[in-house]
Amino acid sequence: MHVAHRSKDDRLEPLIRHLEETAELAADFAVPFQKQDFARQIGLAHDIGKYSKEFQKRILENGQRVDHSTAGAIEILPYGGPIASYCIAGHHGGLPDGGFRHNTADESTLFGRLKRKAGKELPNYSQYSNEVTFQKFEAPNIELTKGQEGFGVSFFIRMLFSCLVDADFLCTERFMSDGKVQRRQGYDSIEKLLESLEEYIRSWWNPKTVINKKRCEILQDCIDAGKMQKGIFALTVPTGGGKTVSSLAFALHHAQTHGMDRIIYVIPYTSIIEQNATVFRKIVGEDNVLEHHANLSYDSAENEDDSVKMEQKRHACENWDAPIIVTTNVQFFESLFSNKTSHCRKLHNISNSIIIFDEAQMIPLPYLQPCVKVISELVMNYNCSAVLCTATQPSLQKFFPEKITITEICKNTKTLFEVFKRTQIKHIGYLDDLTLAQHMREHRQVLCIVNSRMQANNVYELLKKEEGCFHLSTYMTPTHRSAVLGKIRQQLKDKKLCRVIATSLIEAGVDVDFPTVYRAQAGIDSEIQAAGRCNREGERNLEESEVLIFIPEQRYINHYPSTLKIPIGVENEIVGEYEDISSMEAITSYFNRLHIIKGNRLDEKQILRSLQEGAKQCSYPFRKIAADFKLIEEDTKMVLIPWGEAETKQDENVGLIVEQLRSGDFSRNLLRKAGKYSVSVYDHQFRELQMAGKLEMIDDQIGILDDEESYSDQTGLCVRIEKGVGIFL
Repeated sequence: MHVAHRSKDDRLEPLIRHLEETAELAADFAVPFQKQDFARQIGLAHDIGKYSKEFQKRILENGQRVDHSTAGAIEILPYGGPIASYCIAGHHGGLPDGGFRHNTADESTLFGRLKRKAGKELPNYSQYSNEVTFQKFEAPNIELTKGQEGFGVSFFIRMLFSCLVDADFLCTERFMSDGKVQRRQGYDSIEKLLESLEEYIRSWWNPKTVINKKRCEILQDCIDAGKMQKGIFALTVPTGGGKTVSSLAFALHHAQTHGMDRIIYVIPYTSIIEQNATVFRKIVGEDNVLEHHANLSYDSAENEDDSVKMEQKRHACENWDAPIIVTTNVQFFESLFSNKTSHCRKLHNISNSIIIFDEAQMIPLPYLQPCVKVISELVMNYNCSAVLCTATQPSLQKFFPEKITITEICKNTKTLFEVFKRTQIKHIGYLDDLTLAQHMREHRQVLCIVNSRMQANNVYELLKKEEGCFHLSTYMTPTHRSAVLGKIRQQLKDKKLCRVIATSLIEAGVDVDFPTVYRAQAGIDSEIQAAGRCNREGERNLEESEVLIFIPEQRYINHYPSTLKIPIGVENEIVGEYEDISSMEAITSYFNRLHIIKGNRLDEKQILRSLQEGAKQCSYPFRKIAADFKLIEEDTKMVLIPWGEAETKQDENVGLIVEQLRSGDFSRNLLRKAGKYSVSVYDHQFRELQMAGKLEMIDDQIGILDDEESYSDQTGLCVRIEKGVGIFL
């Protein structure tokens, strides 16, 4: 018997059983985009390199590590071409670059590896033919956009790769756990979720105020639009229009109408994942909603380490199998351009989904064209519908293929903006930190939003000794942020002193209502988002509800990236031409000018071009693109705060999580829970904490903070303050 895996308790899994189970599960995953035969064949071929004597010695006698992925990539080539070979070659170490036809066998590109020979660069694995046979399968029938065929084919490879690696991970996990770990967790059906939503909104249908009547109109428009054909939709709703619940209503009705599997909310900031997830849980129940915070990556290196410990960590990475996913721009888009198995395993679960891009205007301009192309591809070939949901709809239609038309969900968008106009946006010129702090002292309740962590920290230092002063930062854990936001809302409700200084994390979707907001100049779209935190319920007069735009000290501006400086420059032009910068005409002009100025820099890393060039020889630079496509330019690591919510220092859940991590008991559910008590930091910050002896290292991805003085009840994790823009997307 040839063995695929050996468990901790010395059970042996027959290799042919693993291949057949993986093949069937991969085929099941490919059903939503109708590529079952393709997925089944690569599942059957992926581990045939394990038929070699050398690999059997490795697994049974702890022998030397063996390249077992290249064998399947070679043998599948006559049946499925390079598309299938990419998937198998990368199923441990990640999708490789295609390379060049002249690459030699010692190179790690796909074309180099395909030149390796059994008995020479590879062990002899020929015994596979006694148990496994392959069938030729048809070329993928996918709709390709002229001039971007390379993107379409490479995207198909990623989706097929996802089916393979998730099936491989899950089948291995099932064996290793002796069947104790199952994929499904008893999620409710879409029909049941829709019933829960209808019960939640039942009392809304007899509105008394003008604003609530308009919110119900928006909600009804979303319900009606849910019955439409699949496609790309725009939900252009002013801040305070109730788009969170209304968009869920659209999505659930759309899913029921078309038999779709899940709803994925893509949100700009990690800081507001928990708020939206809390709303959804209140509607559909705790277990049906997944918040995806952690960006952990556990992938085998080139040497394909098959150790039990590595396998367990790889299995713990996220695969998005819940019916409602709440994630970030970074998680969503970087995963779709990643080559890593731990990031890509979830991609197939995006197919047949409704994807709601909350605050779609916040897709970073340097990556706008590749991101738009991703949305197009998912809708054209993977049975998805997408909703571009925003209060400041950018003019994105020109970036989509001609065959795609964006359908506006709301019938009277212009009227909505007039009804929901509740603030005045005023430019007040330069304010240094001392003057800004003094201005804030003149208000009982005031919010100030700035563009950098450094300025947020400096202004907070000037105010922190006074009653009712709060600081909000991504350096707080999600549970801590939620607790502070709860206190802020209570202070506002009780008419008590409440002065908040925050980075832009608060302006996108955080439900707070201040009479006055100060906003460091940042571009019209950001300033309108900030205005959504002022007079949110329309209970104050328009004249009393001011959003005051100021120019901060030059020392902060000097460190602004071009992605912030350019919108500010365009805004200065708009201010001189339009009386109301929040009007739809001004917003349209603003985005059109931004897109013209950026020009080719809307695909700054030339990702679309490199894929189209690669299509000529089916040589796709997967590894290079993964390295280039970074919405956040540095990788992040997870710092777990072991005492739970900072002020109480008591939380039995986090204590149990810490014990399990220390024991090496990794699981997907455990990492989901750990994310709520963790802070994401840049790699260099993680290393600094480690060098200072403040972290108990679980591995190179997770550290447990063991210095209580390094976590503040007011500002969260104490790390070196960055000069640049202080957000995690």
